[in-house]
Amino acid sequence: MYAIIRTGNRQYRAEPGATIDVERLNTPDGEPLPVDHKVEITDVLLVGDGDNTIIGQPLVAGALVKATVVSQYRAKKVIVFKYRQRTKFRRKRGHRHYYTRLRIDEIAFN
Repeated sequence: MYAIIRTGNRQYRAEPGATIDVERLNTPDGEPLPVDHKVEITDVLLVGDGDNTIIGQPLVAGALVKATVVSQYRAKKVIVFKYRQRTKFRRKRGHRHYYTRLRIDEIAFN
């Protein structure tokens, strides 16, 4: 069984036992979720089980994906370098994106 879920304006394929990296999930206070916190994702776009596939319009009613937070981390640094020739223009900036690693525990479907 698998499901296509939406979190952080991106879509991910979730299977029980798999780990996925999503954009950082926060508490209502703005703090990152603690490790071993249980998360329920209700934005399920598709549920597939063998030959049966249920496509939501836009969401599948009654579908739920339960996951556990494994870790919070930052990605490798990306360097953004802007340069214009013959004008002495150079700008160097760095960026590290925040991610949450989730372990998919269960896909519940009524």
